[in-house]
Amino acid sequence: MKEPSFTIGIEEEYMLVDRESRNLISQAPKTMLKECEALLVDQVSPEFLQCQIEVGTQICNSLSEARENLAYLRRTVAGVAERHNLALVAASTHPFGRPSQLEHTRKKRYNQLANDLQEVVRQLVISGMHIHVGIEDDDLRIDLMSQATYILPHILALTTSSPFWRGRNTGLKSYRISLWDGMPRTGLPDYFDSYGEYERHIAVLVKAGVIEDASKIWWDIRPSHRYSTLEMRISDVCPRLDDVLCVAAFYRCWLRMLYRLRRSNQRWRRYSLFLINENRWRAHRYGIDEGLIDFGHGTIVQFDELMDEVLELLQEDGEFFGCQQELNHMRTIVREGTSAHRQVRAYETALADGMEHEQALREVVGLLIDETLVGTEASAAWQP
Repeated sequence: MKEPSFTIGIEEEYMLVDRESRNLISQAPKTMLKECEALLVDQVSPEFLQCQIEVGTQICNSLSEARENLAYLRRTVAGVAERHNLALVAASTHPFGRPSQLEHTRKKRYNQLANDLQEVVRQLVISGMHIHVGIEDDDLRIDLMSQATYILPHILALTTSSPFWRGRNTGLKSYRISLWDGMPRTGLPDYFDSYGEYERHIAVLVKAGVIEDASKIWWDIRPSHRYSTLEMRISDVCPRLDDVLCVAAFYRCWLRMLYRLRRSNQRWRRYSLFLINENRWRAHRYGIDEGLIDFGHGTIVQFDELMDEVLELLQEDGEFFGCQQELNHMRTIVREGTSAHRQVRAYETALADGMEHEQALREVVGLLIDETLVGTEASAAWQP
């Protein structure tokens, strides 16, 4: 079997907030998307809600290339937003935004979603981050998908950025998952023995008129409908660019490690979805704080120990891709916490300093605005 290209692409959804009130906007300025499209062409698009905008990197061969491209996208969209007195937030929920105050984008696809899913989709004031890795062989892509489900809870835990919802600390590190799981065809994918078997399952829903195509399959990981990639979708959006690249390196290296096993006629053990879902819940609830279950030993392993094991396992792949620095950033995330930790700390610090509840939440939004642009400075090496 020909070795996959392992190219990488990153898609991010951002929220647009008013610079003064820090609240989500209900309607996007008509000129904003046009201005973004003029600068970024096909790398920017509207999202379901008008308070959101999506970007996608070019197909990248290295993590450094992906970093420069994503920094350029963030910097450019933030610049356009600022000219409209708006700011960009790369996080998966807004600390105090309310769905009832928002309007969806008037496009055929989104109108149909609003009609089909009703109140479920109207609650989705959430943003996600999707990472594509090039796996050109269809059957290999399905095989690696079934094995890669194991580390999806690890990825979610490293990216949590949605602790607040409607002005309250939910007690969950990724409340986005609670909302997202209300949608159909989400969660962990089933296991398939071949790409043909996967296609036959999709064909049943298409024939029944339930979906038009596989783009309406919203699993935590899926074969992309548009590209020859395996698309990871479980993660929250990370405000810090370094965290994004760390997770991208982790996912890419894990897929190559699984490919190396297959090349040697081995494979990662396929655990039941029942067990993996338990770790998914732990990541959803606790993030990196309470560890995940080691299914073989039946014990909970703390996250710093888990990351040590991961880094040892992926050493060869990190060297192959030249991304040891991005991989080692896992230890920084575990030591300093994710965005969810920083948001809660900022809120509690503001309260301790005498701020009212609403003002403290606005401080959290200010933190997110600042972090979204950290590391996005122009580089002489990058040419759009």
